[in-house]
Amino acid sequence: MYQNFESWLIEISGTQSIWWFHVFLVVFVALLLGYISSRILRHLSSHAAATKTLWDDALIEAARRPFVWLVWVLGINIAAGIAAKALDSGWSELIEPVNRAAVILLLAMFLLNFVKRAEGNLVNPDYLEEPLDTTTVRAMAKLLRVSIIISAVLIAMQLFGFSISGVLAFGGIGGLAVGFAAKDLLSNFFGGLMIYLDRPFSVGDWIRSPDKEIEGTVEDIGWRLTRIRTFDKRPLYIPNGIFANISVENPSRMLNRRIYETIGLRYDDINSMGTIVKDVEAMLQNHPEIDTTQTLMVNFNSFAASSVDFFIYTMTKTTDWAKYHAIKQDVLLKIADIIASHNAEMAFPTTTVHIADQPDGFVVPRVKRQ
Repeated sequence: MYQNFESWLIEISGTQSIWWFHVFLVVFVALLLGYISSRILRHLSSHAAATKTLWDDALIEAARRPFVWLVWVLGINIAAGIAAKALDSGWSELIEPVNRAAVILLLAMFLLNFVKRAEGNLVNPDYLEEPLDTTTVRAMAKLLRVSIIISAVLIAMQLFGFSISGVLAFGGIGGLAVGFAAKDLLSNFFGGLMIYLDRPFSVGDWIRSPDKEIEGTVEDIGWRLTRIRTFDKRPLYIPNGIFANISVENPSRMLNRRIYETIGLRYDDINSMGTIVKDVEAMLQNHPEIDTTQTLMVNFNSFAASSVDFFIYTMTKTTDWAKYHAIKQDVLLKIADIIASHNAEMAFPTTTVHIADQPDGFVVPRVKRQ
């Protein structure tokens, strides 16, 4: 290839002695082609960004920089080959392996960029009506990136004369030693893998553990650590291996939220208890934010020390935490209005002292304090 290209340069330049002119011409043409390619790909990228197609903008944007660099690298290597041959340098033998290695590394760069762009598109509602699960997409993207990097390194080593079989054999033996030395690291790695496979929680979920002081929103699930943002905005980094030994609650996946309250009336209002209970139940049945397909109970519950109690047990339609509290407030205020409409009152802790009738002439003894 170099001989044909050099013959072409000699033909168009009309000289064989000015090798530096040939080098300059090759470098200039390579830079010019790289600039033109960059402008064309940028133009195509702007058109692709205006479409809703999932893959076109990812493909063009991922290829733009590696393709331009490939043109530049090949041009510079051809120029270096011409210079090395003119100067009788031994570096000319390295030009071909370097070209191959550059092609492999730039191809790996293209694939890594494409995986990154595709990862963002698959979870973006602008491209998909039903975006894929963020945790699953991130896990697959990480596996693909690791596979691409390892494959590119092994192929490049083979081009430069290293034996891949020897490397793999050493990796198998060394893997045993690393396994014993990095037990906790491997435990966290497989813990992260189980999170990706079982999906007890995903990025964006609110989780908590009754076994540990863990509660917050999941921000990232890595191969070793899971980052959780607590409600006071502190980052919490949890090794993935811990999740194999603790129970985890995921309130984000609740179907409903529960309102469970006990309300006490005065003993003087016990005759109104039945009517109040029926009115409260009717109010809940007709409330637009109460899920009447779930358990709904309003019952007289107990004779307490200072009150007669009834309880309400019902589910809201929403699982949103802030909206739930607004609904609960509305329900409790409506119950207070129902109680007041029956001329009853809610009880509070009281103590009543009964003094028995005393016989005539009985004088309560006074206690003399010293």
